[in-house]
Amino acid sequence: MHLRMFEIARDFLHRTTNYNVVAGLMSPVHDKYGKEGLVNAGDRVQMLRLALNSSAWVHVSEWETQQDDWTPTREVVQYHQTMIQATVRSAGSSSSSSSSAGVPQQGREVIDSVVNSNTDPNVKRQRGEGNAPWLTHLSTSADQVSVKLLCGADLLESFAKPGLWKDEDIEALVGKFGLVVVTREGSNPYKFIYESDVLTRHQRNIHVVTEWIANEISSTKVRRALRRGDSVKYLVQDTVIDYIYKNALFDTHNKHGE
Repeated sequence: MHLRMFEIARDFLHRTTNYNVVAGLMSPVHDKYGKEGLVNAGDRVQMLRLALNSSAWVHVSEWETQQDDWTPTREVVQYHQTMIQATVRSAGSSSSSSSSAGVPQQGREVIDSVVNSNTDPNVKRQRGEGNAPWLTHLSTSADQVSVKLLCGADLLESFAKPGLWKDEDIEALVGKFGLVVVTREGSNPYKFIYESDVLTRHQRNIHVVTEWIANEISSTKVRRALRRGDSVKYLVQDTVIDYIYKNALFDTHNKHGE
């Protein structure tokens, strides 16, 4: 379902706005996020790569998984926005100032200074992703690229849960970056936006995408089926299923299935 959301969102933005969607990024959460049943980041990244093998525009970013600890969503979005801005700004630089990975050294310096926002050597600095493959097709672009957070209506509604989100993070995600929200069965994003002063204030920066082809596939239910040895064929790509069983993920030890 998460992969399908990218296609739905791109179609909507191309049809109803002036945006030209150039790329989609999936950023797996850090191992220290603490969610029950979360397999290690290396396996999650590899499964995503297998699942996205046929996509020419949706990519995996490993940056979030490579940090020393869990990173708030606002900081993850800010990092990728800064990385992209630096890459686009550095487009056209002479080859002598470019790295072999396709990201100019000047761009890396800009990313480091803006993302870390300090020059104190005693302050822990975030690890960069200067050789990210997903940046290569943006390196020749002269257009400004903005990053928006793609999410389901359930994430939007989680903004109301006490203590889950910092007010300043919500303000930045909605006001500075913007959201693309895909509806789910039984959700009413418009009502939720109406009932929130912050979301109403930034309503023009929230794009609500109606999913007319209902898809109730749940990752929780897929994992449950795997634990029970039930088939998940046609719910998950064959290459991903093979990887899961080969590496005995989701308690699939000595189980056989598709």
